[in-house]
Amino acid sequence: MALLDIWKKSRDQLEGKQVNQVIAIAGNGKLLDGNETSLEFRRFLSAIPSGLLASYSGQCLQEKFDGSGLALQDIINEVGRRLGFEVENGRYRGTPGQSGHDGLWRSKDAGAIVVEVKKTDAYRIDLDNLAKYRRQLSDSAKLSEDKSSMLIVVGNEETGDLEAQIRGSRHAWDVRLVSVDALLRLMRLKEDVEDPDMIRRISEVLVPQEFTRIDGIIDLVFSAAAEVRHVEREGEEEPAETEREPARKPQFVPVKFHDACAERIQAHLDVPLVKQSHAFYASPDGDTAVVCVVSREHRRAGSSTSSFWFAFHPHQRERLEESNQGYVSFGCGSPKLVLLIPFKTFEAWLEGMNTTHLEGRFYWHVSIFREGKRVVLHRKRGFDKIDLTGFQLRD
Repeated sequence: MALLDIWKKSRDQLEGKQVNQVIAIAGNGKLLDGNETSLEFRRFLSAIPSGLLASYSGQCLQEKFDGSGLALQDIINEVGRRLGFEVENGRYRGTPGQSGHDGLWRSKDAGAIVVEVKKTDAYRIDLDNLAKYRRQLSDSAKLSEDKSSMLIVVGNEETGDLEAQIRGSRHAWDVRLVSVDALLRLMRLKEDVEDPDMIRRISEVLVPQEFTRIDGIIDLVFSAAAEVRHVEREGEEEPAETEREPARKPQFVPVKFHDACAERIQAHLDVPLVKQSHAFYASPDGDTAVVCVVSREHRRAGSSTSSFWFAFHPHQRERLEESNQGYVSFGCGSPKLVLLIPFKTFEAWLEGMNTTHLEGRFYWHVSIFREGKRVVLHRKRGFDKIDLTGFQLRD
């Protein structure tokens, strides 16, 4: 059985295994260019959570096993995909007449990046050779040389010698250097934010820039922190008036349970879902997409009715419109009460929802009430309430 099938049917069989043990299960157990083992391993990496990618990269760097550098190359390319790049895996081993790059990452905003992955900087890197790979890719029309750059990803964080080598070379303005750990932290930051502009700026960090003035870097740091705080607050403020009495806010901080909801959803759909941002999950092929938002439970003293408040954004609507199978999911109080609604069905209800406009952007308020055994969507005055009970996930 292929790795991805094992993951979908019984992921606990793989979660506790080391990365070399996982590779041993795939194909003939050896990573080679174009063989079944590499194809299975890459499909598997595309479906697992980012925490496992980080764990596997650490094992590749710390443990000695055959093919550890090749596995790390595949993991870093998958991290590139999680960062929003369109990624073409390179070859494990170079062949005469072909570019020996480890990965080619493309995006509309960052251009093309030729990636080189190294476990350590103990050995000098031939920067001329890396530049040759870029020229070969340009000659084969896979990139435009003047709209491309080179990125070296190194396992260790002490890279002083390599930094000096880059600064003293004629390629200094075209090459950037990043540690595996920093790249993983960038991926985790992307998963914590939701604003499309912020996600774009995160990917641009990897592109060579002129750093005499560092306003842009400082702005990114503070904007990212503010965005994380913003998405964590959403759903905690009382929405605009609906046909109800306001609920009294409890005095505790809500628990984050997006991922727990996503696990229930992927089991229901029988499709692996990978976290793309704070609230957006998608299948590895992008065919299925889910916006998953959560809310704590709000209850009035002495009342048996609970309410849940959510925000739905235009950029989330746009991303779902691009998928073949789009869904909106609401985690109500805990992963025990999860609603999964086809996007086309939900989209027709937006007209009746209140909106908030601030600082050049707006979002819709989604106000859901649990009334006995029923779950009901409340909308603006003059619009009917909608019974959502049939969209509740059942075990």
